Order: sequence, then C-alpha cells, then structure tokens
Amino acid sequence: MLTATLNDGWIELDFPALGEEQADAPAGLVEALGVEPVYVGRNIFDYLIEVGSGEVVKAMEPDFTMLAKVCGQVRGIIVTAIADSKDYDFVSRFFAPAIGIFEDPVTGSAHCCLGPYWMKKLGKDTFSAYQASSRGGFLKVKVKGERVLLCGKAVTVLEGNILY
Repeated sequence: MLTATLNDGWIELDFPALGEEQADAPAGLVEALGVEPVYVGRNIFDYLIEVGSGEVVKAMEPDFTMLAKVCGQVRGIIVTAIADSKDYDFVSRFFAPAIGIFEDPVTGSAHCCLGPYWMKKLGKDTFSAYQASSRGGFLKVKVKGERVLLCGKAVTVLEGNILY
C-alpha cells in the first residue's frame, strides 16, 4: 500500500525501501557515464553509482545512446554523491534511456534506494536531498524500517473534473 499525506505544505509519500548490493558495473557503463565510480551497486530495478563529489554529479554529460545499450537489463542508473553544500546531505541524478527517459527530473523510486544507502554510509535516517537534473528538485527523505518517507512540494498546474 502506498499512501500520501499533506504535512505543513509538504506532500509525504510512503514507499517500500529498496536495498542494493555491491555489483560489478556492466561493460561500457563507466564510459557511458563519463565518471569514475567510488561504489557500484544494484537493486531490483537500477544500478546505483556513487561518485566522488556533488560537482561530479552535476557536471555529468552521459552518452545516452551508449547508456541505453549498456543498461538494457535494468530500468535506470542512479548516480549520487555527498553534497558539496551544507543545504543537502546528498545529491543525485537518474538516467533511464533504455526505457525512453534520458533524465528524470526528480525520481521518487530512486530515493527509495538512496535513503537506505546513505543511512548505511552516514549512520542517520533523515536526509535532505537534491536531484540535480536541469529542472532540479529538493526532497526530504526518512528511512523508517522497511519504508522510506519522501516529502516534497508540488505546484498545481491543472484542475478539472472527470465525468463518466
């Protein structure tokens, strides 16, 4: 069951946590991303790549054609690092060209893996996170047992009624 609640102007989504395990990068992945990994892991959907800094995450210019070929067996690639700014605990980006999404602006499901990953590394369960896509987005992430609570803000762009 997935739930959403409104708390002080923040929408809180309750998702299952997605653990990852250390894995070997498939041939061509590092070249397609153009970064040097500090760590490579994998969960049931995605590869998780930690790099050396938030600036590396932000500056990435992946080869999406190559990335789509390399990552055909997974949904996408999460790239993350400790944030360079005190405003956030970690930064990330999410690429899924094999399923037609070069870069997702803010990816909730990626944070279901990032929360538990950074909890193990940093020894805490609550984070401020920034997804550094061209649109970008700030989230609050809390790991709570086998669940991950993701909080974000939304802007209404359309309202309507559906009539039968």
